[in-house]
Amino acid sequence: MAKTVAAKPNLVQISTAYGQQQEGSVTLPRNKYTEIRPEKPATKEEATRPEFKTCKYTTEAIVSEGIDKGELRKVCTEANCPVHHPKKRPQRSADDVKWKADQEKQRKEAAIANTTDIRILSAINAAVPVRLMKRDLLFVVERLASSLDENRLTVIARQHGIKKAKDSDSIAKLFAAYLRRTDEGGLGGLLVEVTVVLCASRQSGVQVLRDAAALYKVDVEAIGLNVRQEFAAKEKAKSGKKPQSKPTPKASKKAA
Repeated sequence: MAKTVAAKPNLVQISTAYGQQQEGSVTLPRNKYTEIRPEKPATKEEATRPEFKTCKYTTEAIVSEGIDKGELRKVCTEANCPVHHPKKRPQRSADDVKWKADQEKQRKEAAIANTTDIRILSAINAAVPVRLMKRDLLFVVERLASSLDENRLTVIARQHGIKKAKDSDSIAKLFAAYLRRTDEGGLGGLLVEVTVVLCASRQSGVQVLRDAAALYKVDVEAIGLNVRQEFAAKEKAKSGKKPQSKPTPKASKKAA
C-alpha cells in the first residue's frame, strides 16, 4: 500500500469503517464518501441507485484502514454532489411539514386534555363535603399521598400553591407540612383528589376521573370547553403580535 501511495500522492485514502477518524488523519471514514460499484447493475431498480452511477467528482481511492486494506476503489467524496447526495424532493419536504403539523396538533391536544383533567380534579375537590374529623382525614391522606410518585404528587401540590423554593427541597415534606396546616374541609377534598390520582396511576386514568366527576356532579363538558377557548385565545394573541416598525424620521427642512 505504501508503494501505491508513494507512486500516486494524490490518491484519496479511505476507511471501510464508519465513525470519526483521529485528529489530523487523512483517511476518510465510510460516511464521508460514496463508493462506486465496479459491476454493472443487475436490474433497472439497481441502476437508479447512487452507488451504480459515476459523476464528475469520481476519483480513485485506496483502502488504508479496515477490511480490504490496500485495494483500489472508485469513490465520490463531494458532499454536494447532485448524483450521490441529491437534494430532498419537494414531496419529502411536504411530508416533513405535514409530520411537524401533526406533531404540533397532538402536543396541543395533549396539553388541552391535561389542563382539562386538572380543572375537573379541582372541581371535584371543591365539591367534597366535610365528613370525618381532622385527625382521621389527615391520617388517610398522608398514607395515600405516600403511595404517589413524585411527579403525580407534584401535580397535586401545584394546585394548592406548593412549590420547591430550591432544588434540595422535598415535595413530599412540603406537602406533608401543608396537610398539617389544612382544616377538615380542605383535607376532605384532598382525600378524594389524592384517591383519584392514585387510582388513575393504576387503572384507566380518564375513566376514574370521569367517575369521580359524575359522583360530585362536575360539569366535564363545560370545563373542557373553557380550556379549549383559553388555548384558542392564547394562540390568537400570540399570532396577532407583530413587531412594531420604527417611525420614519421626518426630512429636515432646507435652509432658505
